[in-house]
Amino acid sequence: MTEKTIPLLPCQTIPPVIDFYTALGFEVTFLQKSPNPFAVVERGDIELQFFGMKKYEPRESYSTCYVLTDDVDGLYEAFRAGLKAAYGKIPNRGIPRIGPLKDMSYGVRQFLMTDPGGNCVRVGQPTSEDQHHRPAPTETFARALHNATLFADSKEDPAGAAKIIDRVLGLEDDRPTAVQLVRLLVLRGDVAGRLGDERTAVSALESAVAVQLTDAERESVRGDLARLKDLAG
Repeated sequence: MTEKTIPLLPCQTIPPVIDFYTALGFEVTFLQKSPNPFAVVERGDIELQFFGMKKYEPRESYSTCYVLTDDVDGLYEAFRAGLKAAYGKIPNRGIPRIGPLKDMSYGVRQFLMTDPGGNCVRVGQPTSEDQHHRPAPTETFARALHNATLFADSKEDPAGAAKIIDRVLGLEDDRPTAVQLVRLLVLRGDVAGRLGDERTAVSALESAVAVQLTDAERESVRGDLARLKDLAG
């Protein structure tokens, strides 16, 4: 016996959602404009269905679903390329947007994207058979980065992440390593942008650029530097 689960996700209007997913390489396999707006998009084995609600507010959405893949890096690069071609840049804040690709503390490598309907689609690849959260680091700045990342990219609570980072960077008797500082500042700039705080976003990103790194350190934060380039661009 074979079963399949298909998410049905809300949106205010169908056309922007279709445009977004076709940019990602999805095919529209069904479209109904009236009396009840409805659409189906498919890409390989991924199928998503959408229904229109005129009074629906995407920015207040809690709708989400999870897509499991065996090639999260490939999908991430394909989605970014498609969005850049369609929008002229890779949208990393507001709606729609695509977030960073990260190794999470619960044995998954994943990224989050939010479509024009406000639906959060999490795309991930297991990296371990143990899907439980690993213990948080005990070192001050590693722990702050661990917790802030969970707030920003799992709980989707950028304000909570900002508070964690601001508190730890405000310590007077302890300072992070150069690598930790870059990671914290990039994440701070990221969440500030999501919160619409452009002044803090620019300040954090400029501070991250100014951090002096060795070649080895630069290699260890390659993903963060790529995210920094996206955010600064």
